[in-house]
Amino acid sequence: MSKDIIVNSLKYVAFNLIGDFLYWPVWWYTAGLYKAGIFCLGQIKDQAEVLGVGVWLKNIFTPMYGQYDWEGRLISFFVRLAQSLVRLILLLVWIVMIFLIFLAWIILPLLIIFQIVLNFLSLFG
Repeated sequence: MSKDIIVNSLKYVAFNLIGDFLYWPVWWYTAGLYKAGIFCLGQIKDQAEVLGVGVWLKNIFTPMYGQYDWEGRLISFFVRLAQSLVRLILLLVWIVMIFLIFLAWIILPLLIIFQIVLNFLSLFG
């Protein structure tokens, strides 16, 4: 009885390990890639919200501190323009970093397989 349990357990574990190992590339480039993309888009959206780019651009022509004279409007416009540009640049840098992370998600398994094959071939060549 205990022998059957051990054999069945070993079969189950071996089947799951082999199945998971063979299913991993399929998951990585289908569901995993989708989840990574959703994560990256969420990170970009969150960072845009943290930086408040939309709020700064929406209020670019609103005078600051209630100064409605032409000097106050002019100063407010250029201050908000500078703030908006800096925040847009920061958001662009963040987008590039997130894109590189997403690109690494795609390329990393291929690079690992390439290195394994290259090292395997160097043993015999």
